[in-house]
Parts: sequence; C-alpha cells; structure tokens
Amino acid sequence: MINFRSLLKVIFPSFLFQLYRIRKKKKRNEELLAQKDKGHYFTKDFLVQNLKSIGIQKGDSLLVHSSLSKMGYLENGPDTIIDALLEVIGTEGNLLMPSSPNALLQLNYIKSNTLFDAKNSPSKLGAITEVFRKRNGVFRSLNATEPVCALGPDAHYLTKGHFNELTPYTKKSPFYRLVEKNGKILYIGVTLANAGTSLHLLEDAVDFKYPVYFPEVFDVKIKDSTGNIHEVKTKVHNPEYSKKRKCDDLLPLFLEEEVCSKVKIGNADSYLFDSKKMFDSMLKNYLEKGITMYTPNSSN
Repeated sequence: MINFRSLLKVIFPSFLFQLYRIRKKKKRNEELLAQKDKGHYFTKDFLVQNLKSIGIQKGDSLLVHSSLSKMGYLENGPDTIIDALLEVIGTEGNLLMPSSPNALLQLNYIKSNTLFDAKNSPSKLGAITEVFRKRNGVFRSLNATEPVCALGPDAHYLTKGHFNELTPYTKKSPFYRLVEKNGKILYIGVTLANAGTSLHLLEDAVDFKYPVYFPEVFDVKIKDSTGNIHEVKTKVHNPEYSKKRKCDDLLPLFLEEEVCSKVKIGNADSYLFDSKKMFDSMLKNYLEKGITMYTPNSSN
C-alpha cells in the first residue's frame, strides 16, 4: 500500500501538507528534548561503533537517506551522524545524500519553480541532508528535481553526469554510478516508501511498460555554483502513477534475496542495501516476473 505520508501528498493541497509536517515536527522535537533531559542521547563514538557493527567499512561509497528525529537525540545534532559516517568510511570513501529542493510531488514543484540554484536552494529532505549540503568540499549535482550531494575522492565523478539528463535516474546519475562502484545505501529511520529513489533506476534501464512519467516535458533553469544559468529539459513523475506505488511491499523480496539487511542506527529501525544487488534484483524480477514497485506481486 502507498504509505500515509505519500497519500497526504496526493490528496491534500501543498499548504495543508506543510502544516501537517510542521505540527508533526514540533511534537517530535518535544519528545527529543525530553530524551535529552533524561540523559538519553547518542554520541559520535557510539554511532561510529554502531555503523561498523552493521557492515559499513573504510572505502565504502555510501548513499544515506535519513530521518534525524527517528534516531533519538544526538549530542551535536546532524553533525554527529555526519561526522560518524565520514570517520567510518574514511578519506578513501564517498558519502552521498539526496538534496532535493522539493518535498512534494515533482509535478507541482516543477510547475511553480523554474529555477534550481545548486548553491543556495536548500534540501527539503531533512536536517541531516541540509547540514551535509553546506559542508566544505561537497559537490552537488546539477539536477532540478533529484540533486545529490557527495563528498569524497570520487564526488565529482559521481555527481557530474546528472546535468542535462532528461530524467534523474539514467546511467549517468549518481544513483546508477553508485551501483557501478558497488556502493551501499543506508536508510536511517526511513524505508523505500518515503526514500525509494533508487527504485526508479529500473524505469530508465528498460523499456518500462508503465507510463510513470508525466507526458509533458518541462523547461527549467539551473544556476550552477559559479552563478551561470543553464536551460535544460526535464521529465517528472506522473502523480496518477505515483499513487500506485507499493514500495515497501518489495522489502520481503529484497530481504529474502539478501539484497539488504534490517539494522538499527541509534533508535531508528533502518536498512542497509547493496546497491548493485538491489539493481540486479529489480532487473531480474522485472524481466522474469513483471515485479515492480507498482506490481510487487508480479504483473499478474
């Protein structure tokens, strides 16, 4: 089934959805402060050991989707988990995070925003991604709807191919280049239902049978980090098909095929994926059984 948060995006106007998010965030912040007052919080050292214990290693290329509030109170806020991640993967590793300026439907966003400013448009995908975006040395891909931030020796390569692609999930995208590097994907306190970006790789890798993209192609402007403005074309997802997603229904298959493992980061129920195994599993099960996020129990 489509998750509750995604359903709200589709049913309610954007201002109502934003109001819901603000109230939910306020309540969660109150709960976190109560944890802090009781001395229940996580340090960087704890998270370093936590990350090592689930299989994150030096040299890893790691894409992280996250919910700060689900982790519990962190000693120094988002920097605590970012510092821990960077320490564990080391200077040889690459850390990637999504940094979309849009938390709503792509179609609504692109109709009302014709300029994406890579240097200044904030990430709307949580506090951790926004703090990471502002770190020194971080590269941000030039994509209007699904920009990715990366830090590490291969950060430029991982992000540079995203520019001027008609969709954000092609073989030049950071999501696919992570697959090529045998990278990992860590979902901290989130699941495929609200952070399933890599699932879309399948849609661009084959002659996909479902009309998941909106028919109209949009003209957008992208301002790069030097202030130059580029005009590009982009496709966005069709909201009518977005409503049909059943992303988390794929989790049992991925667990069975050892594509991922269920782990804990702080207090957050989390998942660690092998990105190549994930892509290979999606491709194989689609070609053989018609399995997709829209048809998780096969096309029949």
